[in-house]
Amino acid sequence: MAGNEQHYVLERPSFDRPVKILIVVSPYYKDIADNLVAGAKAEIEAAGGTWELVEMPGALEIPTAIGISDRASNFDGYVALGCVIRGETTHYETVCNDSSRALQLLGLQGLCIGNGILTVENRTQAEVRADAKGQNKGGGAAAAALHLVALARKWRGQSKGIGFKPASENILLAGDNDGPTTA
Repeated sequence: MAGNEQHYVLERPSFDRPVKILIVVSPYYKDIADNLVAGAKAEIEAAGGTWELVEMPGALEIPTAIGISDRASNFDGYVALGCVIRGETTHYETVCNDSSRALQLLGLQGLCIGNGILTVENRTQAEVRADAKGQNKGGGAAAAALHLVALARKWRGQSKGIGFKPASENILLAGDNDGPTTA
């Protein structure tokens, strides 16, 4: 039975300097969104981080808001929250697929994003998943963002060498005074 499954949860990452997370939520289903946000805030605060919250009309606007924020602010990571409940038309598939794809593309560009946009068949499924004392998908999305921030901080300062040549911080250009003048 799916309701009794146990899932492994990674240990919360720790940080040597503060983490600042932007929570972007669509309050289309306000009660569900509020529960997702409560879970996300609690997880960020438990890791010693701070957060800001912005609201967007729907799930499709969430990736754009994150992209704009990344270009214009200094957040370490992002939490995308919302809920899409299947209806009678194909709009459900469009919203689910396009919002998820856009968030994934932003992530592949290096943004640290936890995706907590619920995609469910009915309101009851959404309520169970959003409940901070239940499945806590808002907290899970925040935890994902925090783990990505920790990974990015670990590896961002490292430089890569080319081929088998070790990485070097010194790059010499032809004609530089401190390098050979011939090729």
